[in-house]
Amino acid sequence: MNKKSKIALGIGLGVLAGTGIGLAFAGPIAAALGTTGLLGATATTGTSIATLSGAALTNASLAALAGGAIPIGGGIAAGTAVVAGTAATIGAAAGAAGGAAA
Repeated sequence: MNKKSKIALGIGLGVLAGTGIGLAFAGPIAAALGTTGLLGATATTGTSIATLSGAALTNASLAALAGGAIPIGGGIAAGTAVVAGTAATIGAAAGAAGGAAA
């Protein structure tokens, strides 16, 4: 297998793995960001996301990652897509590096 093929394969596998991991762990990742205050936002209820817990924390964090609640173009599903897309991008970069090194 030539070097370009190895890089392409590495990118493909990295995207696949990154997307799967991002989808599987979107909630915990978003909740971790929410508790640290990195999202710097309030839930639609007006409560600071960093003070929430459980499902409320997870849902508010995912929505904040996507820009807010559904009526303003965000929502939980969109937040999940943001996390999965970010993980896929990281996976692609890692896969490209691994393919280049092989």
